[in-house]
Amino acid sequence: MKNLPKDKKIILFDGVCNLCDSVVQFIIKHDKKDVFRFVALQSDLGQEIIKYIGIDTKKIDSIILYQPGIAYYYKSEAALEIAKNLGGIYYFGTLFSILPISFNNYIYDYIAKNRYKWYGKKESCIIPTKELQAKFLE
Repeated sequence: MKNLPKDKKIILFDGVCNLCDSVVQFIIKHDKKDVFRFVALQSDLGQEIIKYIGIDTKKIDSIILYQPGIAYYYKSEAALEIAKNLGGIYYFGTLFSILPISFNNYIYDYIAKNRYKWYGKKESCIIPTKELQAKFLE
């Protein structure tokens, strides 16, 4: 994949989900080390990354953390990796990694399945402010 920052971790998120938008805003606010960049799953670049890393979008429609040239994580593993990278008190969220991944993904899938019903859905992806545009790759 060309033109992706090699020193940043890329979070692919559901750009029309209100819960996902809130999570992205939370991560931006707490990303003190400027580790993350963001791409909506629905965008052309998001679809290109998904195709490149070989994820079946019929099975995964939620958060993906991609480290170009290194690894990718999805579902609860992505959430735990993000918490680890935020550091501080959020690092304690990684305590959930002692639980079986199947259990963590069960909880994650339950929330993901109901996210539109509980939090709503937008008509289109968010448009970042000028201050935040550097955080978004597309």
